[in-house]
Amino acid sequence: MTHADWLLLPAERGNPATCLDRRRPDGLAWSTGNHVRPLVHGAVYFAELLAAVRAMDPGDLLMFTDWRGDPDERLAGPGTEIGSVLCRAAERGVVVKGLLWRSHLDSLHFSQEENLHLGEELGRAGGECLLDMRVRPGGSHHQKLVVLRHRGRPELDVAYVGGIDLCRNRNDDATHAGDRQSFPLARAYGPHPPWHDVQLALRGPVVGDVEAVFRERWQDPAPLSRSPLVRLRERMHREDISADPLPPQTPDPAPCGTHTVQLLRTYPNRLLSGYPFAPDGERSIARGYTKALARARSLIYLEDQYLWSPKVVARFARALRDHPRLRVIAVVPSLPDQDGPLTLPMNLIGRITALDELRRAGGDRVAVYGLENRAGTPVYVHAKVCVIDDVWASVGSDNINLRSWTHDSELGCAVYDEHPDPRPPSDPAGLGDGARAFARELRLELMREHVEAEAGAGAGVVDGLCDPVSAFEAFAASAAALDAWHADGRPGPRPPGRLRAYESPELSLTRRLLATPLHHLLVDPDGRPLGMRLRGKF
Repeated sequence: MTHADWLLLPAERGNPATCLDRRRPDGLAWSTGNHVRPLVHGAVYFAELLAAVRAMDPGDLLMFTDWRGDPDERLAGPGTEIGSVLCRAAERGVVVKGLLWRSHLDSLHFSQEENLHLGEELGRAGGECLLDMRVRPGGSHHQKLVVLRHRGRPELDVAYVGGIDLCRNRNDDATHAGDRQSFPLARAYGPHPPWHDVQLALRGPVVGDVEAVFRERWQDPAPLSRSPLVRLRERMHREDISADPLPPQTPDPAPCGTHTVQLLRTYPNRLLSGYPFAPDGERSIARGYTKALARARSLIYLEDQYLWSPKVVARFARALRDHPRLRVIAVVPSLPDQDGPLTLPMNLIGRITALDELRRAGGDRVAVYGLENRAGTPVYVHAKVCVIDDVWASVGSDNINLRSWTHDSELGCAVYDEHPDPRPPSDPAGLGDGARAFARELRLELMREHVEAEAGAGAGVVDGLCDPVSAFEAFAASAAALDAWHADGRPGPRPPGRLRAYESPELSLTRRLLATPLHHLLVDPDGRPLGMRLRGKF
């Protein structure tokens, strides 16, 4: 078997208008010869990003897109505020271009003002950052990418793609003490919510693909917003409302590794006028997952902020029904980020219905966990990671929910390593694919942290995590020990591990609401008011 069995062929993307599948003479819909590194935790990513931006010279090109950007968020201590770092780069001659989601009103707990301030700061320094509202009603631009291109030094070129925004709460590390610059979540997360997240550092030809994604959006001729009020504000405040030309795209960096990377995206079918690069939208994230899930036989490992929507989870449930040896491990937030009397059940309904679908299909082969830090504070899981059979790995901005698969703009990376992993079991799925080094090591790095293997579980646990069945059992044992310690009043030393079985008093309350016909009047299965129900197909 080869990566063609796991990745989408050009015709399978379902979007012939994009340039992504026409960039190479061989017609491949992916790039080969890349080197991909997972950056687990915002502090790791921010420190690397800071060093990389500071090393850029006049004439280099920096491009970024984000859901939210806080100009005062520090990358690594005082003097490293993201706004200042980008502005200093622009002032010394780096070409800096950014796209931020314009957002809805801040009264809805989004980020309109923060994004506006970052754009204004960057504009004064000579860069350009546009506030982009070219989305469907109720949707957002959720892609999180940074591309650094170096004039005459292509060996330094790098792209960052994943789930980490350039904003508050993200600068946390493996201790999960939380970002000192925080905005509040649900009360259980405390004043500095612990935050778990993952970004990828990409080098090699894939950097050109990520740049092409940015250029397609940057060159969209549609107005940044159709709202008359927004356009009036733009004129009154003299906001930048049109994109200046970008420098010509330089050749892709040379191959430098063994990783094949395919960019997967979601774009909605935009009303009135579609995106020129996706006139009918794009659902390659949904299609990529569907193709990979059809090959799942052993273990699906998920870390996801939502894990909502029976319509999306049905793909996972089908795999569980079709293959009785398949197991699913999911790591999710113990509680939603909002705990209001209406928002809490709205959030939980989407997850409960999705988890019930999975458990009907897989029974005790499905295990779902939350995380806590050493102080017992829940960790907010913002990561968007999926590893299937230690072969196919995906990291991106996309969650396992309907809006990420149909409605918001999203960007993810599916990674297939040409290098097999030598550790047994060499072929856990039994399909002849063989475990791949990148996918397995990504899963192991995340699992080791959650069971605190290095903190006292011993080398045997680390080795045992390679085997899917042993890994499933190790997670269950770690969570059971910590749950029992809490239930007994926390006697003696705290057991190693951060895993808690996913359950809370709010779940039983929400289940009672689900048992009544009234819940259909409040929310759809994706956890939003019915007025925002999505009708996208994939």
